[in-house]
Amino acid sequence: MDSFLSTTPGMILIIILQCLLIVVPLLVALAFLMYADRKIWAAVMMRKGPNVVGVFGLLQSFADFGKYIIKEIVIPAGADRPVFLMAPMVTLVMSLIAWAVIPFNDGWVLSDINVAILFVFAVSSLEVYGVIMGGWASNSKYPFLGSLRSAAQMISYEVSIGLIIIGIVISTGSMNFGAIVEAQDGSYGLFNWYWLPHLPMLFLFFVSALAETNRPPFDLPEAESELVAGYQVEYSSTPFLLFMIGELVAVVLMCALISLLFFGGWLSPIPGLPDGIFWFILKMGAVFFCFSMVKAIVPRYRYDQLMRLGWKVFLPFSLFWVVFVAFMAKFEVFGGFYARFLVGG
Repeated sequence: MDSFLSTTPGMILIIILQCLLIVVPLLVALAFLMYADRKIWAAVMMRKGPNVVGVFGLLQSFADFGKYIIKEIVIPAGADRPVFLMAPMVTLVMSLIAWAVIPFNDGWVLSDINVAILFVFAVSSLEVYGVIMGGWASNSKYPFLGSLRSAAQMISYEVSIGLIIIGIVISTGSMNFGAIVEAQDGSYGLFNWYWLPHLPMLFLFFVSALAETNRPPFDLPEAESELVAGYQVEYSSTPFLLFMIGELVAVVLMCALISLLFFGGWLSPIPGLPDGIFWFILKMGAVFFCFSMVKAIVPRYRYDQLMRLGWKVFLPFSLFWVVFVAFMAKFEVFGGFYARFLVGG
């Protein structure tokens, strides 16, 4: 068996199994996260939410999945068929590929590369092509306008997210997620995490993540009152399902990034308690709860307000923060508070 695993087919089999070990639990978790999202939204509106299919409605997401799978795929007569069908697959695949460098625990990562942050940026930047392809291939002005909105929105807030992460990289001295988590380890538990020294950027990153993933109140590419569901309006059945899964995977990825960059990943919040994947999942769940609450209680922005917030508020503030953190790290102000690479990070 060992001799087979050392051959090229054996290594390919190992890689496939490792990928499935990440993708399958992630997709199963998405079904229950969607259920939780709908339940939270219903509770805010004093409704019951899904409560029929399965115990407490827990199987509602799987029933919806089956419904989308067996429906007929309707393609508009004037659509570019190859591009129309390729667009949702691009969106889903790009959102899943980014998980290859996300560590779930110490050493629990598919690809432990030193430029993991650059990899996530490169892959997540390509997600917008799926949206643009879908809007253009639909041969309708409303999906096309929705796709252009999404492209402008994602590019605008990716700049802010990039500058915020640069501050984290300066403090750590590494672009590896494992090193970033290790730099937040210390005898003070949760007070060693980056949420404290980079507190203003935590809020900016959270809002930018909402805009980056087209979540309310920044779901302008899908504004029903203006664009009739935007770039997805001509999609049905499985292609529509792939768009939805890709978008939700991107949301969960942002929850993972916030947990790793600001809340210590798998580190225990209380000194003495063992670290582990349980803490990482718990932190991701807490961040996802915040995403759901924002969706339920914050009204939608106008598009000009969205762009003004990104370019005139978030961009200058995040750029200033990069200079501020660089100054604090260079001159070792407050010791290792901002310069964690000096203390073993």
